Amino acid sequence: MKLKKGIGSTLYILLLLVIIFLFYIFSEKKTDDPVPPPAGQHPFVVEQTNQLIKQAADTGIVIVITDDFRSAEDQDQLYEKGRTSDGNIVTFAKGGESYHNFGLAIDFALKTPSGNVIWDMEYDGNENSKADWDEVVGMAKALGFDWGGDWARFKDYPHFQMDFGLTIQDLQNDERPPEDSLPAETN
Repeated sequence: MKLKKGIGSTLYILLLLVIIFLFYIFSEKKTDDPVPPPAGQHPFVVEQTNQLIKQAADTGIVIVITDDFRSAEDQDQLYEKGRTSDGNIVTFAKGGESYHNFGLAIDFALKTPSGNVIWDMEYDGNENSKADWDEVVGMAKALGFDWGGDWARFKDYPHFQMDFGLTIQDLQNDERPPEDSLPAETN
């Protein structure tokens, strides 16, 4: 009889401990608050963009960054081009689906000596028998950028990005490259 009473007391204490433990777990304040969306370019992307501009200038090519960070709202407006607003389709990415929305992408164009901004992939302004566009793409890739012209589905020739080993889904799930990190392939 005493044995049964001891087992009952032990079970009662264990049950009480489990309840206290569960109460503690579920009553703790969640610290997994969503990460705020970026408000600008990632510092390493800015650094490499500046390096690209300088390297191109050193070879006689002037490039213009036509777009960098883009809010989700701006992305949605761009997505509507050629769909519900005038113009040609320029993107398949809605707001939150582009590396621009996370400060990890840039778009560029070439600038002629007369000041015209062009997207002519055959233009050889520095007259070295190589298309300036191809030269810029080579420089950007050497700096760690991925080029939209290499994409299989939708060729985005003026687009460069650094994904730091993160997919769009990762970024949508609040993962971010550390401010001082390098792209995955250069770590």
